[in-house]
Amino acid sequence: MAEDHWQAARLIPTSGISGPDEAERRATSALLAVITAVREFGAAVIRPLGAPAGPVEAFIEVPFKVGDRTVSPDGVIQTSRGGKTWTMLVEVKTGTMSLGKEQVEAYLDVARENEFAGLLTISNDIEPEPGVHPVAVDRRKLRKVSLWHLSWAELLTVAVQQRVFRGVSDPDQAWILEELIRYLEHPKSGALDFADMGPAWVPVREAVSAGTLRPGDKGVDEVVTHWDQLLRFAALRLARELGADVGLLLSRKEAADPRVRHAALIDSLVSEHSLRGQLRIADAVGPLNVIADLRAGRITVSIDVFAPKEGRATTRVNWLTRQLRDAPDALRIDAFCTGSRTSSSKLLGEVRDDPSSLITDPPRELRLFRIAATTPMGTKRNTGRGGFIDSVLTSIDGFYGAVVQQVRPWAAKAPQLPKGPQLATEQAGIDVTPPPGDVAEDRNAEAPVDDFYDEAPPYSQEVGDQDVVNWAQAEQRLERERQHSDPAGTLGKRGEDTEDSQVPNLE
Repeated sequence: MAEDHWQAARLIPTSGISGPDEAERRATSALLAVITAVREFGAAVIRPLGAPAGPVEAFIEVPFKVGDRTVSPDGVIQTSRGGKTWTMLVEVKTGTMSLGKEQVEAYLDVARENEFAGLLTISNDIEPEPGVHPVAVDRRKLRKVSLWHLSWAELLTVAVQQRVFRGVSDPDQAWILEELIRYLEHPKSGALDFADMGPAWVPVREAVSAGTLRPGDKGVDEVVTHWDQLLRFAALRLARELGADVGLLLSRKEAADPRVRHAALIDSLVSEHSLRGQLRIADAVGPLNVIADLRAGRITVSIDVFAPKEGRATTRVNWLTRQLRDAPDALRIDAFCTGSRTSSSKLLGEVRDDPSSLITDPPRELRLFRIAATTPMGTKRNTGRGGFIDSVLTSIDGFYGAVVQQVRPWAAKAPQLPKGPQLATEQAGIDVTPPPGDVAEDRNAEAPVDDFYDEAPPYSQEVGDQDVVNWAQAEQRLERERQHSDPAGTLGKRGEDTEDSQVPNLE
């Protein structure tokens, strides 16, 4: 039996990492090897980059000539299909090491000269904004090649989702992927979480408190950029735990031009003293709204839920509270009515005790609920107790668990048939029986021959008596419908052979 102090043998060990260079080299080799060895994980990483389906090979520290010097990117990934080879250069940074513009542009030159697909960079830097690379390179370098970036947090999320939720068909490959996950989770691997709001955080927060912050002040851009990175990191963490697609919710203009979102965030910070964002979570009842109010020192997380479209107002309120039976009483519920710009607002505990307390304008139709939770905001720029980052992450995780995953959208019932054998017109008191004179004329009319009854309808299989369902009420309703439309019975019945009818016998 193993002793407590014995260290288990690992496929990718963290022991023996002597410094940043060793951590970078080991992380690169481990990642590229697992991409080639675990088919599903490799496809999840490189297919979004444009790689075709096919056998994958990977190499490390491959030398290339650029002018009169030699450069060696950390890795190369290749895959072939249909006689065509797809090649992507890879540059990796771990720990606090940052990507350099000169180095990135040199590798883009290598990719262009060798007609490769492009360059993939991997580091702990999270894209500052969706679609924006952490390094601002000369756009002319991207005319014939692509530049991609993945954070270690994103790669870890892909690995966990593939292993835990989507699955790996081969047991040995699944174990290999587990070893990569275990390695990346270890602090010595150099794959770090988002952990710092940057040096400008404290001065900007203090300027907000003093009411002196201006759009052009030093540090505003940095804080807004780090806020977007924090939201993206929060989305990755949530996706890792849920096995679902989670990302930032952007407008069309923001998605097309990241500068639009950046400007909006700056305006919100300066004019409203708050940082805002929305997370889009697959199959959730709605997007998750996050607001960090720097002046009030509060984090507010909320979600909007459409009220049922039928029932009394109290019934609609009870529909919501039943789904929040385990949620904290301190949640705030706002109710919005059609045609009103204001809302009524109560704590969940009060609404549980008296659902009518949320209804201030009974004649108006209740159309929307807003559920919100407010928590204290950490002030420190780093993670840990009293840190801003942890206060945001715990607010999002806690609200999702207590509220978002509990609430389902309202769905209307399917239209209902009348109860019993009556028709809808009969239940409404409408007499649709033809006048007696019309009935007398119908008795003298010649019954038409139904050419559609030449053959009995085919059945997919024979069934026994135990498999037969008797729709008695439906048959009675159909008979009553035919009595209204043919009270004289001149059209005959299917399957009958009478002297007074010309309908053919199908027996």
